[in-house]
Amino acid sequence: MTAFKRDFEFKDDIRKRISENIKKYRTLAGITQEQLALDIDKSYDFTRRLEFKKGKVGCSIDTLYKISVVLNTRIDKFFE
Repeated sequence: MTAFKRDFEFKDDIRKRISENIKKYRTLAGITQEQLALDIDKSYDFTRRLEFKKGKVGCSIDTLYKISVVLNTRIDKFFE
């Protein structure tokens, strides 16, 4: 079987989209950045930059998972 390069469309702004959705779902949950930071064992500055920098600050899949649990939001929602 011969392998060939397939064509996919990868969004350049995915980190920005995740950042915006974290803020959206955090706000809907009525949780402050400070409380989110406490719940996921990160600094307040980290959560603030994660939302404020609009994708210039990323996070690990482990952190994204913790955020999804705290916000009671399916992890795939952050990618929409």
